[in-house]
Amino acid sequence: MKSPSRVLILTPTALPDITGNAVTVERWRQGLIRAGWDVAVAATRDRNIGELTDLLSRKRPDVLHIHHLVKSGAVLKGGLPGDTFRNLPVVATPAGTDLNLDVRDTVNRNILAATCARADIIVFQNQWLAQELITLFPFCRTRLRYVPKAFFWLGNRPYDLRRRAGAGPGEILFFLPGGIRPVKGILEGLRALAEVHRRRPRLRAVFAGPALDRDYSDRFVSELGGYGDFASWLPAIDPRAMRRAYQGADVVLNTSLSEGLPNALLEGIAAGKPLLATDIPGNRWPVLGANGARPCGLLFAPRHREDFIAQALRIIDDDMLRAALARACRERAAAWPPPEQEITGLVAAYDQALAVRSGG
Repeated sequence: MKSPSRVLILTPTALPDITGNAVTVERWRQGLIRAGWDVAVAATRDRNIGELTDLLSRKRPDVLHIHHLVKSGAVLKGGLPGDTFRNLPVVATPAGTDLNLDVRDTVNRNILAATCARADIIVFQNQWLAQELITLFPFCRTRLRYVPKAFFWLGNRPYDLRRRAGAGPGEILFFLPGGIRPVKGILEGLRALAEVHRRRPRLRAVFAGPALDRDYSDRFVSELGGYGDFASWLPAIDPRAMRRAYQGADVVLNTSLSEGLPNALLEGIAAGKPLLATDIPGNRWPVLGANGARPCGLLFAPRHREDFIAQALRIIDDDMLRAALARACRERAAAWPPPEQEITGLVAAYDQALAVRSGG
């Protein structure tokens, strides 16, 4: 059987929008192109079924890859258009919000179920996602395929994070990359950090990411201005400069209420920076590791301000702890699978989906 050679990846957002979904898909796109594939990427935000029909007609993909079961799958809730695409192989990759948040809403849960039912293969990269899908929709069990998460930087452009954050040589800089929206817990993180700064004035904090929810972002900006200059916000950092940005941080922070397998924590590990993150399923493997690996950071209970403060003080006060966590990050990153292994896994999923559709 001829392997597919053209894939269309649907994702909620794509570069130049700077989001976790966009960065993940860009890594896939570059890896697949290096492997000889013809890859097209399309953002599904504000896209309707008519636009998708036109896109499919122009790109003529061998495989359709749906990244984010609800946000991208919603475009297909009425089914793929026309007889031409009825048997198009579909591979899907779930996101954390699919199974943490969207599943609680009846409409979104129905979209989630429909996307899973239409997908020939569902690729997962964090074990908890697979278990949640099986619990929700037992029919998914035979469609699941594990593909290991790999990592590579998208560039090495200069970026002085400490200067932009106003952090001096003796100050501890917490770096929180992520879009400004409620699910990221940005406001709660800012308020807790303000108390940490009151107790440890050498703390500096910098948030980096686009305003994705207008009301929430307005509240964030308003509160940020009331805390003096200990914290700052950078609306966007070029993904090609993120490697150098992480080099300026002392601690990488994640305050999310929902994650699948967050790029920010993987990037923090790759940069050798200690992590401080919410204790949620999507964060546990990056922070704690598995099979005897040493932790790369500390976890705190979601929506538990005092626990956040306690863990932040611990990581600020203990230089030896930060050094040990940084060493664990470097060890973990050295043991990651190479990017080619992740791409090989995606290609195998595409081939498997094609075989299912062709009756192979």
